[in-house]
Amino acid sequence: MAITATETDTPSARAFGPAAALSCRECGQRYDLAPSFACEFCFGPLEVAYEFGEVTREAIARGPNNIWRYADLLPVPGNVAELPNMNPGLTPLVRADRLAAELGMRSLHVKDDSANPTHSFKDRVVAMAVEAARTFGFRTLSCSSTGNLAGAVGAASARAGFRSCVFIPAGLEEGKIVMAAVYGGKVVAIDGTYDDVNRFCSELIGDPAGEDWGFVNVNLRPYYAEGSKTLAYEIAEQLGWRLPEQIIVPIASGSQLTKIDKGFRELIELGLVQDRPYKVFGAQAAGCSPVAAAYEQGHDVIQPVKPDTIAKSLAIGNPADGPYVLDVCRRTGGAVARVDDAAVVDSISLLARTEGVFAETAGGVTTGVLRKLLDEGTLDPRAETVVLNTGDGLKTLNAVEAGVTATIKPSLDVFKEAGLL
Repeated sequence: MAITATETDTPSARAFGPAAALSCRECGQRYDLAPSFACEFCFGPLEVAYEFGEVTREAIARGPNNIWRYADLLPVPGNVAELPNMNPGLTPLVRADRLAAELGMRSLHVKDDSANPTHSFKDRVVAMAVEAARTFGFRTLSCSSTGNLAGAVGAASARAGFRSCVFIPAGLEEGKIVMAAVYGGKVVAIDGTYDDVNRFCSELIGDPAGEDWGFVNVNLRPYYAEGSKTLAYEIAEQLGWRLPEQIIVPIASGSQLTKIDKGFRELIELGLVQDRPYKVFGAQAAGCSPVAAAYEQGHDVIQPVKPDTIAKSLAIGNPADGPYVLDVCRRTGGAVARVDDAAVVDSISLLARTEGVFAETAGGVTTGVLRKLLDEGTLDPRAETVVLNTGDGLKTLNAVEAGVTATIKPSLDVFKEAGLL
């Protein structure tokens, strides 16, 4: 239902903390806080609009060591930290001095979200969706997923007492399938691409069979997407309450990048960080790079593609937030770039041997784009830079070749003779 800004004092609104309404990103029309994701007037995407109270660094510091320290900035109830949830967040911001030295950079950090409960950043967004699902009375949680989201939904559902049924494209990495299935929910593979899976889920939402289902990245998407803002909050806090000058973010749907930008802007508006320029760079694998192609060609419209890349967590051929990614990168003076699969694999190894961070393929994409942008002169090597690793390399073992250096007899002489010293 469309509303005005003064019509939000309802129980459901109070359950969403500072959230005031849903707002269309295209025409600005406002709606009640509900399980809705598209504008009735222009069909634009909906996002959460807020009426923030006073938020201080000191109050945040007194909060729990997870994303709920930022509850006053999120669409969640005030007692969210007491509810059964996976409590993700506050993952390491690794000072990557060895990698910086190898690349000729002054200051580089890796935000390592593989430290989340199911070893990917998806735990953040699912945590938001769980709280919305509680309020709306859903009993089953679901999603369309390229892998990591399915695992996050399975785990969060088990913890919070929901049923779960997740949908994935056939042919995902075995590790991601196991991680989605082990929590006891249903895992259904669809013969097709992620975009085919997403279309199927949209059909199920409109059918009576999906009546009590909360699809975290469809009908709960406005709330779900806000979880990515917590990356922005954490990075700023971990840098001593300042924004990085440059940040490189992987692009799947594109929502993570746009919400990090939203988080930075909120921190500025609330006076929690100094208002200074920052550049946002998007990273894609060449085998699924419709946003990078549009950026390179100077277009505003994203042309869908059929994915063909080892970076399956980023293999979304028709990214919903693609146009908004272009807006953010252009407005901030950043760019969108792509690297091929060989560069992805090489960058996974580079990050592992220099910083001890074993990234999944998406982390190889961001590190590969970092290297490419430096080589092109697009990225400033003197500027403070953050690159995101959004998942654990143990989930994409088939992407790398590494193993035993040598097999020898248990003898010191044999060890020496093998030239292993």
